[in-house]
Amino acid sequence: MKAEIEKFLKARDFLQTRREDYESAYYGFRWPDIEDFNWAIDYFDRYAEGNNRTALWIVDEKGEESKYSFAELSERSSRVANFFKRLGINRGSRVLLMLDNQPELWEVMLASIKLGAVLIPSSLLLTRNDIQDRIKRGRVKLVVTLQENAEKFHGIEGDFAKVVIGGKQDGWISYEEAYNSLVAYKPEVQTKITDSLFLYFTSGTTAQPKMVLHTNGSYPIGHLSTMYWIGLREGDLHLNISSPGWAKHAWSSFFAPWNAGAGIFLYKYSRFFPKALLEVLRKYDVNTLCAPPTVWRMLVLEDIKPKPAALRELVSAGEPLNPEVISKVNSEWGITIRDGYGQTETTLQVGNMPGAIVKLGAMGRPAPGYRIELLDGDGMESDEGEVVIKLDPRPMGLMINYADDVAKTRTVMSGGYYRTGDVATRDQEGYFWFVGRADDVFKSSDYRISPFEIESALVESPAVAEAAVIPSPDPIRGFVPKAYVILAPGFEPSQKTAREIFAFVKDKVAAFKRVRKMEFVQDLPKTISGKIRRVQLRSQEVNKEIKGNFEFYEEDFK
Repeated sequence: MKAEIEKFLKARDFLQTRREDYESAYYGFRWPDIEDFNWAIDYFDRYAEGNNRTALWIVDEKGEESKYSFAELSERSSRVANFFKRLGINRGSRVLLMLDNQPELWEVMLASIKLGAVLIPSSLLLTRNDIQDRIKRGRVKLVVTLQENAEKFHGIEGDFAKVVIGGKQDGWISYEEAYNSLVAYKPEVQTKITDSLFLYFTSGTTAQPKMVLHTNGSYPIGHLSTMYWIGLREGDLHLNISSPGWAKHAWSSFFAPWNAGAGIFLYKYSRFFPKALLEVLRKYDVNTLCAPPTVWRMLVLEDIKPKPAALRELVSAGEPLNPEVISKVNSEWGITIRDGYGQTETTLQVGNMPGAIVKLGAMGRPAPGYRIELLDGDGMESDEGEVVIKLDPRPMGLMINYADDVAKTRTVMSGGYYRTGDVATRDQEGYFWFVGRADDVFKSSDYRISPFEIESALVESPAVAEAAVIPSPDPIRGFVPKAYVILAPGFEPSQKTAREIFAFVKDKVAAFKRVRKMEFVQDLPKTISGKIRRVQLRSQEVNKEIKGNFEFYEEDFK
């Protein structure tokens, strides 16, 4: 086992020592050739032994703090592992987590990895139907949740143990009993990197989410690519704005920082306020920050000066970040937000890497360990088409399959590629540029249109806080671009505002990409992971019979 951990550390250290030398890192990196590996035992526990540096630091909106060292989390998670073992949880048992950003979340994740259990992270926003689907299709054997969420499981069918945190509940076992368990945990069987570890129910737009299955290799080791992209260093304090239950939380609030030996910092709030986040960044000397585009767009509406003194690296992921937002932060803070691209099915695939030239609006270049290509409509490699990952050699960070869906797995893993379903272009320097989801891109008068490009032009307008563009049926052009717009503070949903936005965008994009229809809305339909559900907007647009009260057409102003 010593040889296995040394291979992991060698791969990690290779990327760490080439943190700002992309060419060397990309062409020289190789995934470690490992068969037996339990990240929580073989890496985390060894790193944590006698290590009193801060591993986890949680601050809430009232200013209350909780802080844990690597050594403390190692010990606490071993007690939880022994506790779960007494409940009959072992290798392959599926554990559903429905927790907030609280210490127990990290304890349970570490404990489950030690046991060889399969984690099903779940959002606190799930409905009873969502929960029943996960329990049934996920074949759950243990649920761990908060006392205030226990009622959601009343009447849920399934044969599973129930553990509640923060009090007592009839029919539930108190999590606090775990701390009376033995501190030394000894595994009965060695973990293989091919053993299952995570089962994610994707937040897609279909009625039945896909089940993405990851292994003890694909996320723990695979997130070396994510660690490299963020630019993490040992001893850093890293803040990731993400809700538990989604892959991005495991990406940037678990594996990537701890792989680097960095501390995880969490700002826990009931409602997000940009000013409050800025105060936290300044007070707690956060070094690296990862936030989704929605957060960055809200931040730049504030006066963000002065720059938080300790900040060194800024990254964004989830959806493409608009170039004007990157420019605004750079002008105020002198740091460039580096966009990154990946999926629940993978770790970081493409990104703007630390130390490398950032082209505003670009996805970046392939991450170390990934060979990225574009396939055109004929299935040929091209400089424009669907983003795909070459499977020879297969990257460590790719999921193993869609659980219980052989047909779907075969569809996305065919011809020697994993197909992402996203469309992009590639320039002469090897930078990729996002066009959109394959099912979001549409044609107008036979011109192909990317919603993202128009949305980027829209949010440059001072009047626009957020926008989503979809095709609207048109008797002449087939479809025309329609924008759903959330206005920035201080602007009214009036004819005057609409006229100004139409004129603004007209000067920013080619004639065939101009917004022809616009509707002001209070919010946009999103998945509970924060991605805009354009499919819902398209559906309501097709079925629309009359013009809305706050809807305007470009032709109205001619």
